[in-house]
Amino acid sequence: MAKKVSNKEYLDAWREFCENMDNATPIDLTESHGAKLKRIAQLEKNPEEWFKYYFPNYYTSEPADFHIKATKRVLANAEWYEVRSWARELSKSGRTMMEVLYLAMTGKKKNILLISNSADNAERLLLPYKGILERNNRIIADYGVQKRVGSWEASEFKTRKGVSFRAIGAGQSPRGTRNDASRPDTILIDDIDTDEFCRNEELVKERVKWIEQALIPTRSISTGLLIIACGNIIAKYCCITEMGAKADKWDIVNIRDKEGKSTWPQKNKEENIERVLSTISTSSAEKEYFNNPEDDGDIFKEITFDNLPQLRHCDFVVAYADPAPSNKDRTSSSGKCVAIIGRKGLKYFVYKVWLNQMTNAAFVDYMFEAYQYMKRAGVDPVNIYIENNSLQDPFYEQVLLPLIFKTGEEKNIALPISPDERSKPDKHVRIEGTLEPKNRLGQLIFNKAEENDLHMKRLTGQFTSFTMKSKKIDGPDTIEGGVVVIENKVVTQSTGAIESFKRQANKHRM
Repeated sequence: MAKKVSNKEYLDAWREFCENMDNATPIDLTESHGAKLKRIAQLEKNPEEWFKYYFPNYYTSEPADFHIKATKRVLANAEWYEVRSWARELSKSGRTMMEVLYLAMTGKKKNILLISNSADNAERLLLPYKGILERNNRIIADYGVQKRVGSWEASEFKTRKGVSFRAIGAGQSPRGTRNDASRPDTILIDDIDTDEFCRNEELVKERVKWIEQALIPTRSISTGLLIIACGNIIAKYCCITEMGAKADKWDIVNIRDKEGKSTWPQKNKEENIERVLSTISTSSAEKEYFNNPEDDGDIFKEITFDNLPQLRHCDFVVAYADPAPSNKDRTSSSGKCVAIIGRKGLKYFVYKVWLNQMTNAAFVDYMFEAYQYMKRAGVDPVNIYIENNSLQDPFYEQVLLPLIFKTGEEKNIALPISPDERSKPDKHVRIEGTLEPKNRLGQLIFNKAEENDLHMKRLTGQFTSFTMKSKKIDGPDTIEGGVVVIENKVVTQSTGAIESFKRQANKHRM
């Protein structure tokens, strides 16, 4: 449970916020009235410049394309319903606040409700609006004093120009919310879901019902209503998923784009993203930064890490590669994976893995890296298999093979690849049927030396979060492919040995 903030701590934080706002928004006292009017008109024609001028302490990085497109949608439509599932650090609430204050200052919206999971949280989220209107020197200089004495409380306030703001906790009655004769024309919903709340499906249903039957109907039928709901997909069934299904636009933006690059590179650098993701579990990263919540797995409850025998001492060794049939997969869909797997006796060892959303070129580079890894370990012969079922073909022939040949020429390596063309049933069933017994019996072991490697963490995270409904299972799917290839080799070798024994026996009988 979060620590309750004392009145003194609250006041100190509030004073600091207001002082920062004062310092961040200096004004030009020598500007003439005509120049001022011209500047304001010019800024209002260009919302991005408006944001940058009035909110320099929020507008600290140039916007990404998705920010600009989102703002254009909101400002162009008086009647609009948008759900923003933007990952952490993509400024969901900040950009929404700048847009709403732009609409309020330019007279386009005048009755604004801010909704959150509790009244306290709604009030906390409304405080920046109040502080800006109260202490932002540039807004005051250009649009007049906003604070209205007698109507300026933390949970509800009204500007001198008649724009009202009200904080409401989920489940509270919003009925009768009016600003003179005007019903709400803007509803902002932020942090409506919590982890604990989403564990109870009935509570989610009740809250969605409250949004649809109590909150939204406070509107006027004849006046345009703007609804913006900000929230990540923290559960497979939550208020955000239900609202997203009904919205005019459900904008899902992850910390990385479909090519595995930062979606807001002006602010979030790749090395910083990688650092953050390395400090949390795969399941946490998927939920907070990739809008991909995974339930705790119920099949692979434990993963075994141990020191593995030298690779060349294994009875069988393969590298198995599983490509996604695209160069631009979304982070929430298929990834690519290359893994080195060995078998000794009845045990299967996962030595090395490369697992991520990646380009075809990166995938092919990892295949060559796997080859060199095996050669250095003294494996002979090197066997590399690549999945080539109906989903990959003709992708394998037309895209991957030319890229493999080209890279091979550059590296002076003839990659010994064999396509795995077996017909595969449902991958969830295959993974559970092939790998769960081995894992349960301690026969599937992961390389302890690689335990902290990011790719290995992704792989084991996909195992421990695995359910029969999981979306991200490309790593376990690759391991299953490699294990089956080895099993087939064992069967082939055993069959050959038996046939040889029979021939020898028949010789002696003659």
